[in-house]
Amino acid sequence: MESTETFVLSPSSRTLTQRSTPSTRSLANAKRLRMPATQDKPWLASKHPGERWLTIIPLTGILLAIAVSGVICYLGIATIPKNTYCLVLEDNFSTLNTSIWSHEIQLGGFGNGEFEWTTDSSNNSYVSNGILHIVPTLTEDSIGVDNLLNGYTLNLTECTGTAWSDCIRTSNATNGTIINPVQSARLTTRNSVSIKRGKVEVVAKLPKGNWLWPAIWLMPKNSVYGQWPASGEIDIAESRGNSRTYSPSGNNVFDSTLHWGPSSDLDRWYLTTKSYSNQHSDYTQDYHTFGLEWTDAYIKTWIDSPLRQNLYVEFKQDFWSRGYFPLSFENGTATFNIWGSTGSPSTPFDQDFYLILDLGVGGTNGWFPDSLNKPWVDSSPNAQLEFYKDKANWLSTWGAGEASGLSVKSVKMWQLCN
Repeated sequence: MESTETFVLSPSSRTLTQRSTPSTRSLANAKRLRMPATQDKPWLASKHPGERWLTIIPLTGILLAIAVSGVICYLGIATIPKNTYCLVLEDNFSTLNTSIWSHEIQLGGFGNGEFEWTTDSSNNSYVSNGILHIVPTLTEDSIGVDNLLNGYTLNLTECTGTAWSDCIRTSNATNGTIINPVQSARLTTRNSVSIKRGKVEVVAKLPKGNWLWPAIWLMPKNSVYGQWPASGEIDIAESRGNSRTYSPSGNNVFDSTLHWGPSSDLDRWYLTTKSYSNQHSDYTQDYHTFGLEWTDAYIKTWIDSPLRQNLYVEFKQDFWSRGYFPLSFENGTATFNIWGSTGSPSTPFDQDFYLILDLGVGGTNGWFPDSLNKPWVDSSPNAQLEFYKDKANWLSTWGAGEASGLSVKSVKMWQLCN
């Protein structure tokens, strides 16, 4: 019989579909019977000789990278100086030990035009519950507003300054001179402990309040190379009590700085300074460890851990070359390398330094730059009076009680002894 095929139109696709019939099924079966049961795969019969390198090369690279990383880590650890430090001071402030801490008693502003009168009064520095507190108080509370503003002579008989302006001041309403409007404290280890290279760790909480200036720093004991800044200065941490919105920075930032130069006009501090910012809070809320490590190769500051480094200054280049000083001072006198005789790139940071803890207020040296909301102008002869007249504003920002002070839980100092 002659086979026939019929076609139907699929409604859904509108395409012709061949309907299977017995004869078409037989034809398909015949085709399947004629095809081999398995298909030849000649590419599996033998492997390409280069195929093994697809595995060997990546594995070799991984192993080599691990080996190189190990060598780098070892060399990094091996080159870390194995310094030995000897503890020379540990104070956990069970009391205010005056055999360790000396008070600076001055009115002169310490070269910065600061507004505080530093005292040895227990109102401004005292120990409570194992904490050293350095707190500001209003001078008017002790001598009265009238005396603060006019007709009163303050003579500090126990003054530690060397200039008459450090020790004597007379208020005069006519020329706008007032007695320093705030009292505070500055404590030092100058007469007890100093280090020539070593480590310092100060556990402290910084103050809250506009125009407060806390500082943890070191000064040279004997100023071997001349007056400031010729013999250097090491600032572990300086900050401002203003809020974090204050420009250039508030109490969420601290600065570490080295000061050095042949004169105050040629202080090259801006080449050796660094700021560290607390992104989530500020330094008035909790205690933090402010650290210094000082060797004959470098000076490093850190916060809470040596791994959280702030300033790092390596002594690869001597400071005279580093400073690019002019050939002469402004008065025409020739400059010369005041540190050249030592032959050491670490000079002037190769002498004994002592520790200072203090809380300043205001100033005219630019630490608080002139701005719209600043109540005084640095160049004004009556800057302290202008500051005092704004008392209602800045006093309201000071934290209650000890919150406006620098609070110190402990101090440790080590001498490098290897």
